[in-house]
Amino acid sequence: MLEPANNDELPPIPGKRYFTIGEVSDLCAVKPHVLRYWEQEFPQLKPVKRRGNRRYYQRQDVIIIRQIRSLLYDEGFTIGGARQQLTGEGAKSDVTQSQQIIRQMRLELEEILKLLRR
Repeated sequence: MLEPANNDELPPIPGKRYFTIGEVSDLCAVKPHVLRYWEQEFPQLKPVKRRGNRRYYQRQDVIIIRQIRSLLYDEGFTIGGARQQLTGEGAKSDVTQSQQIIRQMRLELEEILKLLRR
């Protein structure tokens, strides 16, 4: 889903626990109103809502949003088709989610290695 060429344009996910909708918008190159719409369409997206109904996304949510973005924008799926891919009818979703997590961990380890070499 997130091919290496597509991943390069998206920034790495910082090592934070929670992200605001604005931060997720920047991390995933998707506007905030699109994220709110996707919450209605994809049951996997359930950001924590706190004070004043503010949304706080976790790392897993950001990874899922990147997968949705890739399915819709890069692979040309419809909302319904992307939903099917993510609910398991498309068996690739677990594999690609694992690939995204591994890629992110690798980037973080490379950053740590750079710091240690200084």
